[in-house]
Amino acid sequence: MPFLIALAVLVIEFTPAHFIYTGPLLTAVPALAGVTMGPKGTTAAAALALAISVATATYNAAWGSLQVYTNFLALGLVSVAGFISSSTVQARRQRELDQVRRIAVAAQDVVLRPVPGRLGPVLAGSLCLAAGTGARVGGDLYEAVQTQHGVRMIVGDVRGKGLSAVRAVAAALGAFREAVHYDDDLVEVMNRCAAALRRQVAVPGAYGQEVLLEGFTTALIAQVPDEPVVQLINRGHPPPLLLHEGRATPLVPAVPSPPLGLEDLTPGLVVKVENYPFVPGDRLLLYTDGVIEARNPDGEFFALPEIMEGMPAHTTPAEFLEQLHQALIRHTGGDLADDVAMILADRLGSEPRTPRGGAGAG
Repeated sequence: MPFLIALAVLVIEFTPAHFIYTGPLLTAVPALAGVTMGPKGTTAAAALALAISVATATYNAAWGSLQVYTNFLALGLVSVAGFISSSTVQARRQRELDQVRRIAVAAQDVVLRPVPGRLGPVLAGSLCLAAGTGARVGGDLYEAVQTQHGVRMIVGDVRGKGLSAVRAVAAALGAFREAVHYDDDLVEVMNRCAAALRRQVAVPGAYGQEVLLEGFTTALIAQVPDEPVVQLINRGHPPPLLLHEGRATPLVPAVPSPPLGLEDLTPGLVVKVENYPFVPGDRLLLYTDGVIEARNPDGEFFALPEIMEGMPAHTTPAEFLEQLHQALIRHTGGDLADDVAMILADRLGSEPRTPRGGAGAG
């Protein structure tokens, strides 16, 4: 609007309609910019209005008249006032947004906790990045726990953001953290997570109509026992990548299964555990779709397998994830469109099983 008003003043002043007094219109340009455009926009609008005032005064040979200097004085006062007010409003909004962000991050940190660096037969690391979406809390989830059955990990992605996503994340992780210590069957662990989400959805008023109709959660559960294998259950989640001898291979399930919450679409669904070799020296990356769907300014997706293969071999999981983080930032220019969550597990030699009853939650 400020620039449209400036354009209107130019049209009036450089046409036969220049007999119309445009001083008040031009003074409104920095005033409106101060309300809507911030300090930089206000400065630009004030500079444009000043340039138009000089040009029109020269074109109309109005220099020396009281009206011209009055216009300049009014324009200067309004510009200064607009700049001060816009700076004050912007600073207050930034403080409020920072406070809300801190609250959101604290709430998410209660639900998501860093993965321990050592879990039985694996060295592990985790990374969680929030997209540039203000203070919205995302629906990515992850956890890794050492149990008497082996190291069990989960990575998932709840559709949507905000409080409804946090509720779903908390429900799924709560069920996972409890079930991993007592259920021998990995399928049953996944079923416990699905049941927890169904119970959460059944709470009156917990979710909006859109979530009730279209909500779902992709999830991947991995188990690393003493044997040199990794056991996976994938419910509609991006397949993990196994880095073996410098080559990254996606562990795609033989029979795709729907995400949690969409079981009604596949009657008679049978979910099975799939085994893949996971020998000492291998690396396993579990991640959410925010990684592989990250785009650069040209619209190209992040080439995760190629990036993994180009990483230095002798790095810790934390160093590996940090380098992956930097590669993501370079690819997207620092503007992530979606949240990102990752767990990296390095396979070590065999470890003795944790005694029954002595498992910790990490």
